[in-house]
Amino acid sequence: MKIRMLVEMPEGAARNGQPWPAQGEMAELPTAEAAHLVASGIAEEVTEAAEEPRPRRRRPAATEAEAEGEGEAT
Repeated sequence: MKIRMLVEMPEGAARNGQPWPAQGEMAELPTAEAAHLVASGIAEEVTEAAEEPRPRRRRPAATEAEAEGEGEAT
């Protein structure tokens, strides 16, 4: 996942032996690590405008019997 750093990491902070990108710089990180930084407000996800959006799959409509039973515990 590509992210952009929103904050400057403390001097000397490193990730896998490499210094963190400076504020405003981008980096490619594993999804879980990047998602944690985004959720913490330390970084933001970078999306490529040139990338084509992924096709969205539609879920099949529930049958009437399935829809009626949705709120019931099994």
